[in-house]
Amino acid sequence: MSAVAYEQREVRRARYAVAAVFAVHGAVTGSFATRVPWIQDHAGVSAGQLGLALAFPALGASVAMPLAGSISHRFGARNALRGLIALWTLSLVLPSLAPDLLTLCLALFTYGATAGMADVAMNALGVEVENRLGRSIMSGLHGMWSAGALIGSAAGTLAAHLGSDARLHHVLAAAALTLIGVLSCRWVLDLQPAEDEEPPPRFALPPRSALLIGAVGFCAVFAEGASLDWSAVYLRNQLETSAGLAAACTTGFTLTMALARFAGDRVVDRFGSVRTVRVSGVLAALGGLLIVVAGHPAVAMAGFALMGLGIAVVVPLCFAAAGRSGSNPSLAIAGVATITYTSGLIAPSAIGGLAQATSLTVSFGLVTVLACGLAVFAGVLRAGDRDRPKVSRPNAAVPDPRP
Repeated sequence: MSAVAYEQREVRRARYAVAAVFAVHGAVTGSFATRVPWIQDHAGVSAGQLGLALAFPALGASVAMPLAGSISHRFGARNALRGLIALWTLSLVLPSLAPDLLTLCLALFTYGATAGMADVAMNALGVEVENRLGRSIMSGLHGMWSAGALIGSAAGTLAAHLGSDARLHHVLAAAALTLIGVLSCRWVLDLQPAEDEEPPPRFALPPRSALLIGAVGFCAVFAEGASLDWSAVYLRNQLETSAGLAAACTTGFTLTMALARFAGDRVVDRFGSVRTVRVSGVLAALGGLLIVVAGHPAVAMAGFALMGLGIAVVVPLCFAAAGRSGSNPSLAIAGVATITYTSGLIAPSAIGGLAQATSLTVSFGLVTVLACGLAVFAGVLRAGDRDRPKVSRPNAAVPDPRP
């Protein structure tokens, strides 16, 4: 076998390995989300206290993300991802063990910190694999994350329906997901820093390019968080539908996003990142407009479906563009991740606060305006359309970090 053929085989295998890691990461999230009511009862916290505690995963992620680069530099990309994904999967156990508000906040801070660092490491490796393949794969990788989240949430829903103890459920889930994640890391790219390469700073401000790219990601994640958390409420309260139909709207939105991500790489390869995001922004804005003017549940559900279709590929393309911007891709990826995590943190409460002051219709008017921003500012993702050579340095270090 020639050296080129061998490298191509290794890169293809690395693609499937990192896709499995993305699925594991999503499955942890889905497993946790479905047991939040049990965790609330076990910790004995009120709805307001739970809302406070649920801010701590994003806080932990924001603090820890910049550390991912220095960890990858010190241990190598493969070992770093193996350790970080194991810490993330094992941290799933912590929230269900918390007996009160303080320990729950600390557990969720740790949960978020490990999630953020693993997020940065796996996205950095995903961008490197995409560069070596010479075609888009980031959308599909994030589609695998969505698929993992759906599988994890389905298993969690079954466990909750059976009345199982979340501590036992999460111990079993963490054990299985840790095993899958660690084994998958065996085949990811083993990137090592050059001997004379300076270690990245533990903490550093993201480059200006990452701030602009992150702003686009902020708009997409804000629309995603608003739709996930408020679509069912919108149908139930504004359009007076049944609880089942309202829940089906949220499920449909999630499935639309997942399917669009799996199909997104072909679209990006054909039309490029900028044109794809511009059209995506138009679709998302059209979906938001349908939601705002909807007088019938079917119209609103179509609007949420279009919203999911429009925002599905934006965040993967933001990570891809960050990974090709400037001389410090890892730091740029960390910056974009921090901004998007922040957006996911504030979106649900911002929508709720605006709805309290005005109405949910006005709240989704804001989401529609932000969706228009995707079309207007898509040009900052032009870095994602650079030529991507299929062969790259065998020992290239994963540029700096973030989570």
